[in-house]
Amino acid sequence: MTARSLLKLAIVTAGALGAVAATPILKGPPWISIEYPANPHDPSTRDAYLLVHAFHHGTAMNFPVEGRAEGVQGGRRTSQALAFTSTSRTGVYALRKSWPAEGTWVLVIKVNQGSDGAQALVEMGADGGLASVTVPTRRSSDGWSIPQPVTQEMVETALRARAAMASRN
Repeated sequence: MTARSLLKLAIVTAGALGAVAATPILKGPPWISIEYPANPHDPSTRDAYLLVHAFHHGTAMNFPVEGRAEGVQGGRRTSQALAFTSTSRTGVYALRKSWPAEGTWVLVIKVNQGSDGAQALVEMGADGGLASVTVPTRRSSDGWSIPQPVTQEMVETALRARAAMASRN
């Protein structure tokens, strides 16, 4: 091989290695965190009901977010898709209230990282404010908290509990 050929090979190899190094290798699932109330002084979060934070370990990431409002209105079970908007901060998404004020509601919100996800179950109080947030997890053998899906049973249990609290008030 000539010196010129070796130089070309070195440049191509360095470029390829640089491209690989620039692409983060994300090992492990994402994490989700809910912020309530949203900052009314940030134009990108003004009027948001809550904010969703998407992480990979401790790093904020622009992962896709999706969710649905699950509720009981007039004795009928209903479900509605939620819409999230990006904010001025990496990995932070605003959710503006789009579900009716009447009825009992919980939110199921998911951060997606490829085939992995992290979900939160958000329960609302009778006053419409946030009452609780649960991120189901399991403990791995090496001590990590691994996010688990929100099950339909969890949703139904939360709705029954919220409805029972509302009827006592």
